[in-house]
Parts: sequence; C-alpha cells; structure tokens
Amino acid sequence: MAEVLVVVEASQASGVKKVTLEMLTIARSLGSVSAVVLGGPGAAAELAGKLGEYGAEKIYAAESDEIDGYLVAPKATVVAELVKRIQPAAVLLGSTQEGKEIAGRLAVKLENGLLVDAVEVAGDGTATQVVFAGSTIVKSRVTKGVPIITIRPNSVTPAPQAATPAVEQLTVVASDTDKLTKVVERVAEQKGSRPELSEASIVVSGGRGVGNADNFKLVEETADLLGAAVGASRAAVDSGYYPHQFQVGQTGKTVSPQLYLALGISGAIQHRAGMQTSKTIVAVNKDAEAPIFELADFGVVGDLFKVVPQANDEIRKRK
Repeated sequence: MAEVLVVVEASQASGVKKVTLEMLTIARSLGSVSAVVLGGPGAAAELAGKLGEYGAEKIYAAESDEIDGYLVAPKATVVAELVKRIQPAAVLLGSTQEGKEIAGRLAVKLENGLLVDAVEVAGDGTATQVVFAGSTIVKSRVTKGVPIITIRPNSVTPAPQAATPAVEQLTVVASDTDKLTKVVERVAEQKGSRPELSEASIVVSGGRGVGNADNFKLVEETADLLGAAVGASRAAVDSGYYPHQFQVGQTGKTVSPQLYLALGISGAIQHRAGMQTSKTIVAVNKDAEAPIFELADFGVVGDLFKVVPQANDEIRKRK
C-alpha cells in the first residue's frame, strides 16, 4: 500500500494540533500513513506518542536548526525531496497560514496539482471543497502528479487507531535561497485558561449586537461558566469589540464545536461559513428575522442583556 504523507502541525505549547489528528484520520483511508515532522532537534520524539495513537505507521523526522531557524522555504524543500524519493499516494497539509504556503511552494517545486481547503477526501483521491461561503460543494481531483491537498481544520472528527511508528531521520539540505528569511525572535502568545478557539468543544461568540468592547465581558463570562472558547463575528472585530485572532468566519477561523452559542450575531453568510458545521447551534438575537435563526437548532428572540444573565444564573445553579 502506498504511503500517504501528513505534514504535522504542532506547537511547543500544545503539542500535536487537532488538524493533524484530522489529517491522520483522513489519510488512513488513502494508504499507509506516514507523518512528516518539521522542526528543531528532538521535535519528533516529543510528538511520536500522539502521532502513533492516531495511526502514523512511520515518522519522517526533519530536525535541524535550518528548519527551525528560517521560515517555510526549507520545510517545502525537505518535503519536496521526500515526495520525489518515495512517490506517495498523496500529501496532506493543514489549511493554515503555514500549511498553505508550504503546499503552494511544494506544488511549484514538483510542477504538481494542488487542492486547498478540502473538508473530505475519498479513497480515490477526490476532494470535497465547500466554496462561496458554504453555498456550493465542489468535488475535485488532482490530474497532474501526486495529489497535494490542504485540509480545513474541524472538517472531520479525529478517530484514534493505535500504531507503533518507525522513525526515519531525514537529511536537511537547505539552499541559499531557502535562507533568505530568518527567524530572529519568537514571542510566546500569552494564553489564558480558555481552550484554543479552533479546537474547543464549546464556543461562545459575540457579534455587533453586543454593543461595545466592555459588553464583551458578558460573552466571556458565559464562556468561562461553560469552559468554552470565546469567538467574535467580523462585524464585532471590525468595530473594535474584540481582537481579530478570535474572529469566526470565512476570513477568520473555522470552528466545529459540539455547542456554538451566537450572541447578538445576525448570521451573515461570511460568519456562517466558519461555524455552520457545529453540532448544536444556539442563537440569541432581538431580531426575529435574523438569518442566524435559519441555521440555529435553538433560538431565543430577545435582548441578550436580559436573556444571557438569566442563562448564566441557571448555569451556576447546576454547577
């Protein structure tokens, strides 16, 4: 069975990211799963246990200061050389900022077809893509070379399947052109007690209806009571109510939690594209005609500043 390469997304703070576990789950239907770890010395050893838990039969470890000390160009070079050598059935990368850039560079280096933002990949390599803000579903296949496909986070539910991966060290040879952009400093983002937005099982989001930045404390209060992440609509972010990194939508993050609370969000198609696959959607909005109610499983027509505090009181009673 041909190998399927999964380019691992991970961080020092949280280890293997959820999108990597999703890609490993998808890859098992395409062939023999091999994970590619790109990082500094010792990176693969820290991640091997989790990768094996989700089906990685082999780990290619590209561990070098050249990988860690520069931006994505050396990573793309290493993956390209590996693809040329083993001719995998497919290469899967996360549809993240770095994943997409590696994928684009890889496609150019290999003169290869590329598909982005897939939410599903069939056994024959056919990718499903949701386009035009969720209004159209497209089925696509790469017709030239090895399929390179980026997977949209929160597209599938990761499913463990234990394996004991063998580790193969890769030789990293970066050219001068790969070293044109050097990392001179890394600053760790301060993390609170809330879960990361794109990986949370519960998300509480606020929109323009929240009114101002100070009122977002009510959204945060609800999130903290539920152990949830906080999100925001584009309208709220553009109005300065909440930072951009918490934006949910077509131009923000895609989430697919078990429970999504939309507070004061009208439900523009741009926002719906980023959260419509949530398992249960609850909306609170004073406008009975708000589009969000077309998508919601449960809706409350009312003033969120009256409804939400009552809900929070009930949550406290049951904790």
